Amino acid sequence: MTEITDVLSKPMHILLVDDNPTNLKVLFEAIQGYGWKALMATDGESAIEQAEYAKPDLILLDVMMPPGIDGFETCSRLKTNPITENIPIIFMTALSDATEKVKGFEIGAVDYITKPFQQEEVIARLKLHLKLSLFTRNLEQQVQQRTSELTQSLEELQQTQLQLIQSEKMSTLGQLVAGIGHEINNPIGFISGNCCHIEEYFNDILSLIKLQQKKLSHSGDEEIEKLLQEIDLEYLIEDLPKLLASMHEGINRLKDISLSLRTFARSDITSKVEYEIHEGINSTLMLLQHRLKDIGERPKIEVFKKYTELPPINCYPGQLNQVFMNIIANAIDAFDDLYQKSQGKKAASRNTILIATSIDFLQQTISICIEDNALGIPPEVQSRIFEQSFTTKAPGKGTGLGLAISYQIIVDKHNGQINCLSTPGKGTKFIITLPI
Repeated sequence: MTEITDVLSKPMHILLVDDNPTNLKVLFEAIQGYGWKALMATDGESAIEQAEYAKPDLILLDVMMPPGIDGFETCSRLKTNPITENIPIIFMTALSDATEKVKGFEIGAVDYITKPFQQEEVIARLKLHLKLSLFTRNLEQQVQQRTSELTQSLEELQQTQLQLIQSEKMSTLGQLVAGIGHEINNPIGFISGNCCHIEEYFNDILSLIKLQQKKLSHSGDEEIEKLLQEIDLEYLIEDLPKLLASMHEGINRLKDISLSLRTFARSDITSKVEYEIHEGINSTLMLLQHRLKDIGERPKIEVFKKYTELPPINCYPGQLNQVFMNIIANAIDAFDDLYQKSQGKKAASRNTILIATSIDFLQQTISICIEDNALGIPPEVQSRIFEQSFTTKAPGKGTGLGLAISYQIIVDKHNGQINCLSTPGKGTKFIITLPI
């Protein structure tokens, strides 16, 4: 309050509006005598012009000012004008009708001074309302400043929370996936090594059988002939190599999955490393292969890759893989939703995801574009997809953190950009730009 009192000791600008020169003179002398600055107007129109130009700290306004607009209309216009709406207005009137006073308060006046007035009363009321005006203005500034600080603190808290969630998620996921990859790798090596021996042993046994058949072809042993018919030796000889080839194919598939798990799980949290982006995309696609296949009546999702030769970039591989996983998994979810909304009807076009990469030597950046031809995103949703905890998925199917974390990884951790372009009913395209 001391600060406000100090301010009142400085020159304040008071606009006096009255069509009576005598009243103006008396008020002018009283205000000037207190050390304030007085501005004068004799009608409503000129009062509005002066208020817009000079922006006084307070206005003393006569109610009855014929001809032209009266005090009520003048006050109403001042209060609807953004430039003057916050200037306190005190009415001066000889009217004692309560209805008129209520009308003045309703249109924005803060007080009434009854004519004939005493200078001491005028000064006392002016000081009171100037203090209230300054106090309100200071309070509003403090509220705005505090609101701004709280908003900034909330944003920082949300960012910190998101970083903690993302770090914990990557740490847990990295340990889990790396552990699974390691556990799978051991039996794969055992089976793969033994398959070679099985194939070798089978060939040896097959050579022995053929030799025995050649030597004993005319033995006529009924028991041997019966057993040959039961086991269908010719079929076994033909089918067993196929079984071994299928086992080799399955082993190679397991090796690819194990490698993809270990590649995806790279959680280089503390420092950036050189990394091949295509390696991360391919490992992500390998882990999502089961979801790309046709599921029930939903047709398979075809993935087309249009890669440009890219140099290794300095990045956090595990985090980028998480971004690829989030975006591609969301595209698959969109196809699932599309099938459910179409009620199983055959789609007019194939379900496709296009992944394209490019390099801009001038800007020294690379771009990864992931585009689907599913449902697309409505504009009102598109503007919020990177917000924390925002999701359009059913409860239990989404946390609303995937794209928020992806945004933070690309923008905050890698100084890149991530943009979403979508047309409802046609599809969605995510464009990731990263510095080389």
